Amino acid sequence: MKRKTTGSILALCFFGAAVCFGDDPQMGTWKLNEAKSKFAPGRPKNHTVVYEATGDNVKITVDGNDKDGKATHNEWTGKFDGKDYAVTGDPTSDMRSYKKIGDRVMKITVKKDGKVTVTGRVVVSADGKSRIVTTGEAGAEGKSPKNRAVYDKQ
Repeated sequence: MKRKTTGSILALCFFGAAVCFGDDPQMGTWKLNEAKSKFAPGRPKNHTVVYEATGDNVKITVDGNDKDGKATHNEWTGKFDGKDYAVTGDPTSDMRSYKKIGDRVMKITVKKDGKVTVTGRVVVSADGKSRIVTTGEAGAEGKSPKNRAVYDKQ
């Protein structure tokens, strides 16, 4: 009896998570469109970004290259609630937060050792087929170039 009850509860939890995230335009696999993107010299590039539901959280997996061309991989699991959640695999950050500020728009804040290092916005197109991620160094308004990464949904 316990096995059936536990199985039913788990099925309902996964179904609930799927319903919650199923209509979210951020979810899915995104590939960098370098031809449409603009990066400051020496900036890393995230080539593939995957947003997936894991229970009532979202897991974001990022694969790319650092400024020297070496492969990078980092992961973040949390909620789009503006709170800090740990990042693993990224030597330039240890915490990241995402906050929904509209149906298709999120604010991102990246921290290292408690200090905000990068801020930005993630905007999904109205048709859900592309998104633009604009980031810049924190506190460097007008002093450092912003990066504009365009991604196509896979």
